[in-house]
Amino acid sequence: MAAKKKAVKSKATASKKAVAKKKTVKKAAVKKAAPKKKAAPKKKVAAKKAAPKKKVAAKKATAKKPARKKFKTSSQIGPVPGIAPYKESKGEEYMNDKQVSHFRNILLTWKRSLMEEVDRTVHHMQDDAANFPDPNDRATQESEFSMELRARDRERKLIKKIDDSMRNLDNEEFGFCEACGVEIGVKRLEARPTATLCIDCKILDEIREKQMG
Repeated sequence: MAAKKKAVKSKATASKKAVAKKKTVKKAAVKKAAPKKKAAPKKKVAAKKAAPKKKVAAKKATAKKPARKKFKTSSQIGPVPGIAPYKESKGEEYMNDKQVSHFRNILLTWKRSLMEEVDRTVHHMQDDAANFPDPNDRATQESEFSMELRARDRERKLIKKIDDSMRNLDNEEFGFCEACGVEIGVKRLEARPTATLCIDCKILDEIREKQMG
């Protein structure tokens, strides 16, 4: 009887163990079959970029430059200083009374300055003329006088041209080309008040001179 009880107990415990094993096997199978929950992706925290440092402009030590000398610039274009160039107004008649008086003033002032220069040269030659005993000194003096006389000769020819221009002003022929009769132009006359040819005729005249010379 005791042996039978032990056998029953051992069977019961064996069956309990078998059931327990089955349960553990099922749980393991369930655990293996159940998909693993994916870990939620970590939110990427945008790394705050370090704000660029403000560049502090280094103040360059500016060396003080020496002040430049201001030279007085003359507004005159032609050969006579002190006379401002004529300003033409829109639709103004060529060689009207204002223009004629303007160029007459230029020609008279120019002639006066040339005459004074001629007189100065004559007085200079009279005062400084001397009979140097040294031939080198005499040669130097003669060379200087010769250069001054050539310059004065050119000025005398220029005075003659000024007189001709004054005569053309009186005859209402000043400012017109002698070759083709067109207007010479105020700007050209400002630069050369004794001009008698327009720019085109003057260029042709110079070409002829080069070909013949």
